[in-house]
Amino acid sequence: MNFDRFAIRRNFSRAASGYATHARLQAEVGSRLLDRLDGLNFSPSTIVDLGAGPGLQARELAGRFPKARVVAMDVAVPMLHEARAQAGRWRRRFERVAGDAEALPLADGSVDLLYSNLMLQWCDDVAGVLNAFRRVLRPGGLLLVSTFGPDTLRELREAFRDADDRPHTSRFVDVQALGDALVRAGFSEPVLDTDWLTSRYARPRDLLSELKAIGATHAGADRPRGLSSPRRLQRMLAAYEDLRGDDGRVPATWEVVSASAWAPDEGAPIRGPQGEEASVSVASIGRRRRNGT
Repeated sequence: MNFDRFAIRRNFSRAASGYATHARLQAEVGSRLLDRLDGLNFSPSTIVDLGAGPGLQARELAGRFPKARVVAMDVAVPMLHEARAQAGRWRRRFERVAGDAEALPLADGSVDLLYSNLMLQWCDDVAGVLNAFRRVLRPGGLLLVSTFGPDTLRELREAFRDADDRPHTSRFVDVQALGDALVRAGFSEPVLDTDWLTSRYARPRDLLSELKAIGATHAGADRPRGLSSPRRLQRMLAAYEDLRGDDGRVPATWEVVSASAWAPDEGAPIRGPQGEEASVSVASIGRRRRNGT
């Protein structure tokens, strides 16, 4: 199963209305990520939910911080249409903005809390995205992010080995690599955790249907000589059937990596393609005195 940025737009344009029904895992992980806010003495004024989907977590963030400006941002415009129901019709709980994490349309130092639940795995340039996160956060701002780890969909990966020798699942970032990337991006006090969740399905095809509904595609699904070959598909499904448990259902493992980190003080360097760069506001630059005045 590959996470394909073009497939996100295509699949969500076709079936955004069914996303929330299938995205049970996203809702569970999102709830756990929000729990990291418990006990923090933190009152953000501007909050961005990046990869907001149908706006379920944006609604929760608006409830936790009723005085804050909350922005639900997603690359898929149909998802933002679905989020309208969560935003409210008369008294808006949050705003909806179309935006791509890899070309983040936010001003430098404009966000106090950047929340991103199970979006990072869609991105090709994780280091660049984290640098952008750091850029848009104010000094002392908080990043909450979750993504999939390398143990995700291990059963599907094993079943595919009986179909062909092609890779069919993405190479997800591990917890150590994500922690290192946060430090390189300049974030301070990163705290990372890993959880393993298991979904169970009546049939392997139900898992494939769910992956398609949340915007993920299995490699070759849209090519005549790929997974859509009936013979290869049947071999994979038969191998997956061998994993059926005592409850009569087939499992799918999800390794979830969650992290919180703080944006450092103004002037701390950001590591980019041209090396390290630091920026400070004009207001923070002191004036040189002349003639003792």
